Amino acid sequence: MTDGPLIVQSDKTLLLEVDHERANDARQAIAPFAELERAPEHVHTYRITPLALWNARAAGHDAEQVVDALVNYSRYAVPQPLLVDIVDTMARYGRLQLVKNPAHGLTLVSLDRAVLTEVTRHKKIAPMLGARVDDDTVVVHPSERGRLKQLLLKVGWPAEDLAGYVDGEAHAIDLDFEGTSPGSADGQWHLRDYQEMAADSFWAGGSGVVVLPCGAGKTMVGAAAMARAKATTLILVTNTVAGRQWKRELIARTSLTEEEIGEYSGERKEIRPVTIATYQVITRRTKGEYKHLELFDSRDWGLVIYDEVHLLPAPVFRMTADLQSRRRLGLTATLVREDGREGDVFSLIGPKRYDAPWKDIEAQGWIAPADCVEVRVTLTDAERMSYAVAEPDERYKLCSTAHTKIAVVKSILERHTDAPTLVIGAYLDQLDELGEALNAPVIKGSTKNKDREELFDRFRAGEIQTLVVSKVANFSIDLPEASVAVQVSGTFGSRQEEAQRLGRLLRPKHDGGQAHFYSVVARDTLDAEYAAHRQRFLAEQGYAYRITDADDLLGPAIG
Repeated sequence: MTDGPLIVQSDKTLLLEVDHERANDARQAIAPFAELERAPEHVHTYRITPLALWNARAAGHDAEQVVDALVNYSRYAVPQPLLVDIVDTMARYGRLQLVKNPAHGLTLVSLDRAVLTEVTRHKKIAPMLGARVDDDTVVVHPSERGRLKQLLLKVGWPAEDLAGYVDGEAHAIDLDFEGTSPGSADGQWHLRDYQEMAADSFWAGGSGVVVLPCGAGKTMVGAAAMARAKATTLILVTNTVAGRQWKRELIARTSLTEEEIGEYSGERKEIRPVTIATYQVITRRTKGEYKHLELFDSRDWGLVIYDEVHLLPAPVFRMTADLQSRRRLGLTATLVREDGREGDVFSLIGPKRYDAPWKDIEAQGWIAPADCVEVRVTLTDAERMSYAVAEPDERYKLCSTAHTKIAVVKSILERHTDAPTLVIGAYLDQLDELGEALNAPVIKGSTKNKDREELFDRFRAGEIQTLVVSKVANFSIDLPEASVAVQVSGTFGSRQEEAQRLGRLLRPKHDGGQAHFYSVVARDTLDAEYAAHRQRFLAEQGYAYRITDADDLLGPAIG
């Protein structure tokens, strides 16, 4: 027995003692191959999963490094069967390889003949394969490159894709370091170390995902990748406002001009050397067909960037399966998908190439520190009774939109009188009621893009102190000076949403101050239950929630 901070258990869970002097070193050592599940105050729980081990393997870590990390930091002897299982699981990655053969085109090559025989007999895999070249090689239909990787992952034999990429249509793109950068003394800007490392890691692998917190400059990682590729680029984003934010950044920070960047949205259908398209337009069906699929074939794209890759709609996965010869970069603050399709991100976009913990970026001063508070509200007798007699599928809406929350929101705003504030919710009636009570503009899905952008500009300029927003503000919206967010209702227990909402606040403040994130929750209801689930992701990133009673908010103002 040693005095290590880690307890390694045979069920593949790892317990990390947070206050141990070696805890940070241990956390960094296990981060490439273990997924954080729970992060209460003193002991964090990680789990070793096959996908996490394969991600580590794809990123260049081998089984020996994983075993060494566990043995070096474990307080007790590491269970021998666990170590054997780790070695065996990691050894499954890459025993099958996708390779370009000069004579036969795309082929599946095996380093283990029995594995190739096993998968060729699989009834769903067999139709994707062509002739047997030799005992260790079989031809793959080029159009099946993505779907084959998906299926091989599902049967436990993830293939290493060494088939390479086409360069696509060349287009000159350079980073322009003469562009203005907020806070820079000389008017110039530079890639931050972690942005450069993220771009390097992506480029070395050719495709994959970069995980960075909101506000840490994921757009600049995309721009750096574009400058490496120097090719036509298709950028897929969550909505039109996000697309226009990308366009502004690219014009400011690269050699690209406005004429070189097209918008492909509900409002415009421009296809240019760099084209920014929304997921909604691409996945829109007309008479049951995806009419906008031609966008993927409209140019010889050299790079495809997926913004907020954790939100990728299912149809885009299907389209991406046909894009495997293109370099693909996924950008996200969290690889958590509520639909459990992390495996599809791995096989179709690519493995995780770079991941920076939120707290590490905060410690470097690139994102603001955040104070997270859950405010528990007691419903009135009438509200409690309405909730008690409601049908199960109505209960969450009833408790999360309780009228009692409005007075609490007002109290929170009074405590931050001079701070730019977002009030965020999921139900439109509640948002309209809050907008009226707070005398604040409401932005929702039906708000025209022109009106949204005007309100966002006025908010940035300080002309508007408070905005009431629906889930349209969850994703990729540039609100750099929001420093307070009050969450009144959410999408059930979505951890993604919680991460995005906190992320809206994390851009560094001019005064160096911290962000304040409030979640107003009705106690003794589903609202509290779902809140606990939503908070899991933030706990995983090291953000601890304080819980306070709504009555305690009537104290002195914070200002």
